[in-house]
Amino acid sequence: MKIRLISVLTLACSAVSWSLAAESVDVDWFRYDTPPSLYEVADHQFRNPVLPGYYPDPTIAKKGDDYYVVNSSFAYTPGLPVFHSKNLTDWELIGYALNRDSQASFEGLGISRGLFAPTLRYHEGVFYLINTAVDSGGNFILTATDPAGPWSEPVWLPEVGGIDPDIFFDDNGKAYIAHNDAPPGEPLYNGHRAIWLWEFDLASMKVRADSRKLLVNGGVNISEQPVWIEGPHIYKKNGWYYLTCAEGGTGPQHSQVVFRSRSLNEPFIPYQHNPILTQRNLPLPRPDAVDAAGHADFIEGPDGRWWSVFLGTRPYLNDWYNTGRETFLLPLEWQHDWPTILGSGKPIPVVLPKPYPNIQSKQSLFYRWRDDFSQPQLDLRWQGLRSFNRSWASIEDGRLQLLPQQAGLTSKGDVSYLGVHQSAAEYTVEASINVPDKAGVSGGIAAFQSEAFHYYFAVTHTTNGTMLFVERAVQGNTSTVARHQLDSKLTGALTLRVRGDKAHIYFDFYGPDGWTSLYDNTGTVLTPAMDATWLSTNKAGGFVGTTLGLHSRQD
Repeated sequence: MKIRLISVLTLACSAVSWSLAAESVDVDWFRYDTPPSLYEVADHQFRNPVLPGYYPDPTIAKKGDDYYVVNSSFAYTPGLPVFHSKNLTDWELIGYALNRDSQASFEGLGISRGLFAPTLRYHEGVFYLINTAVDSGGNFILTATDPAGPWSEPVWLPEVGGIDPDIFFDDNGKAYIAHNDAPPGEPLYNGHRAIWLWEFDLASMKVRADSRKLLVNGGVNISEQPVWIEGPHIYKKNGWYYLTCAEGGTGPQHSQVVFRSRSLNEPFIPYQHNPILTQRNLPLPRPDAVDAAGHADFIEGPDGRWWSVFLGTRPYLNDWYNTGRETFLLPLEWQHDWPTILGSGKPIPVVLPKPYPNIQSKQSLFYRWRDDFSQPQLDLRWQGLRSFNRSWASIEDGRLQLLPQQAGLTSKGDVSYLGVHQSAAEYTVEASINVPDKAGVSGGIAAFQSEAFHYYFAVTHTTNGTMLFVERAVQGNTSTVARHQLDSKLTGALTLRVRGDKAHIYFDFYGPDGWTSLYDNTGTVLTPAMDATWLSTNKAGGFVGTTLGLHSRQD
């Protein structure tokens, strides 16, 4: 059953709705909260990251006074979230570029495959979004006249290999695609990549045959064996063509570098003061640490000043961060016709003056949010895994109804899970879950890093009454690490709560005896909490952050 998913989730068949009501796990409300000290600033200030939580690989474009950012989303659906702002610091989620199964499929993929770093550009009344669907089709372009959607079906680019494509519109009417791919000949070392350029025909939406040329081989200085040159973007300013790329991989060695040329037919020369952004030489831990900075895109502000959005991480211990790679904003300065973001050895500032304090713009509630399911459609913030199918979910009479699937969170199939992005190292998530009537059905809160690393805190009905349990998956191996058996079968709702505090995660519920902590399998109360570092990107691997949300399952 195909359904349209932009901001709506509608089940067209009353029989399906009846089935959901009869067998579903019902959720009365969901609440996400963060300590105010982690996000509040003075009215004239803004806090980095401007898109907190797993919103990596930002790309930015503008139309008039309106600015738009799109992020990579890997195998989450809907995919390629689109944000809008008028002042560059307050951002509102307005839609997704990929929101239906006719556009793409990520079924069977690990959560860190799928949609990698995109590029968004506006040209002559049309928005162009170019991207890579890794292991699911390759490079493609979408178009739209309104970034909120609808977006077109993908135009696939089979000739363009590699990842991280960029589209550039020259002032002579020509268009080009730059991208990461294998180097010419055999790689000289692990991580040896190259940046290539194609001329692109806008009329046919195809690259011109035999137009491929090499722009950068290896990186700034190939004799030093630079790794993972990627994420290219081309700009033109004052007669110069600028090529900026990420270099060093998206971990602690991440950086942003820049090259320039007077012509796309001439070599690009690296800036002698590269990198123009990195945190690689700064020690950890340090106060308000931001690490792994790179994958930048540039934009001119409403007053002629320039700005850069880029990804970074906020490690809470060593290189552990559960929030994933996030979107930051810093001013960009031009010095002797070269762009620079931050001088060598300088830490990325977390609190800065608002660049445009008199320009108002709507902002999504990243740090404090509650969903009472009072609208007939899902809130835009909810994302699922791999599939665009939502036939297992509906909102009826002010309740979210989740039809349990046999596929659990370790599956790469169609999973009954809806999550929102963890936006800070400390948080509280609560949900009112109605105790399932059917034996073998469970419903609750998941802290999901990947199919191989996650926690699931749920309530279920057994022959002995109502039981709560916590499952943990580590490297794909799932075990029940805590349980709480109530004396009798409960009816109605229980409030489940998951609390995160950097490297620790806590589970408790509000039942007949008030707030109650779960016990592990030896009968010991779970304080101190369980290990939340399993939810960190560094431990789990991959490119995503943790999401926190609702899951139901039929065992």
